[in-house]
Amino acid sequence: MLEIIKEKCTGCTKCVKACSYQAINIIDKIAVIDPDKCVLCNACINACLFQALIIRRLEEATVDKSVYQKVWVFAEQRDNVLSSVVYELLGKGRELADKRNTKLVAVLFGSDVNNLAMELVYCGADEVLAVDHPALKDFTDIPYTEAFVKLIEEFQPEIILAGATHIGRSFIPRVAVKVHTGLTADCTGLDIDPETGNLMQTRPAFGGNIMATILTPNHRPQMATVRHKVMMPLPIDNTRQGLITVVDIPIQKTFTNFKSTRKDISSKINLSEANIVVSGGRGLKEAKNFEMLHTLANQLDGGVGASRAAVDNEWITYPHQVGQTGKTIKPKIYIACGISGAIQHLAGMSSADYIIAINKDKDAPIFQVADLGIVGDLFEIVPKLIKKQV
Repeated sequence: MLEIIKEKCTGCTKCVKACSYQAINIIDKIAVIDPDKCVLCNACINACLFQALIIRRLEEATVDKSVYQKVWVFAEQRDNVLSSVVYELLGKGRELADKRNTKLVAVLFGSDVNNLAMELVYCGADEVLAVDHPALKDFTDIPYTEAFVKLIEEFQPEIILAGATHIGRSFIPRVAVKVHTGLTADCTGLDIDPETGNLMQTRPAFGGNIMATILTPNHRPQMATVRHKVMMPLPIDNTRQGLITVVDIPIQKTFTNFKSTRKDISSKINLSEANIVVSGGRGLKEAKNFEMLHTLANQLDGGVGASRAAVDNEWITYPHQVGQTGKTIKPKIYIACGISGAIQHLAGMSSADYIIAINKDKDAPIFQVADLGIVGDLFEIVPKLIKKQV
């Protein structure tokens, strides 16, 4: 924190002029700091001729990292079905656990979900910690957070991975705050630093223009949420054996109650699972033109995606949005119709095995990543593709 040494301060205002954040005022000829505005940039200290300002940094409590062991994967489930991202996390978690010479643990929450425990073992887990409680049957933030924090405090894992899903993004940050550690969100790459043993957490930054690798060297556990469709699951091995532990955790009644869920029925196929995705952008001009994309997608047994521009214009619902603020997908074929190819959109679909772009602008950025580019009017080309499928 920034402090004023009153005996040295003359009220000369040089620090006020140096501060770009308007965090310093002169009151009764003494500088006064607004801690809510101060960012500890040192500009005022450099400007002061009387050495009247000083930054005192609080000493961080040291963490005995040796007591934190094992790699955890949060095994998200809904309606007694594991989320597909869990299999990908187990694949990456297995790799990280082997590099750290430790065990891979799956953490399973729910009510009457113990039948899923062996499935997690078959997919790579050495151990399963299952918390079976009626309050965990349907997801709400507070019970999930409370249960997860208690598990961490008792078992002290070194690394925790969770899917960057609606559930993971909702409660995992709460957990990180309560256990006083860091969290890297929406990771696309994970590895172990061979020198320090720290988890290297890589994610897109600045709109996907750079890839940032983030470390949590001084706190434990190291926590990350991981995007869907960027990690590879392991082959299922029905001969694997593992330890399954049912943990009894008392969960207090909270002020929130689960009422019901309503599934999106605008698409017959889960976009994240589709092998073929036909997406539309601003070039479709209006909502009714998405009908031809639905027709083509149905013929190909695929799903319909969209750019943020199409969703913001309410031409299609948010669950169809592909990109940095939507879904990250990895289909075998991605057909982009009338999508310019903003970097935020590319962040969600550039991992597709084969990309086909249809756009009348030959200079559209989407052509830079496309395997096949078609320069032309989508309102002429897409109907021809539909007719070809009949």
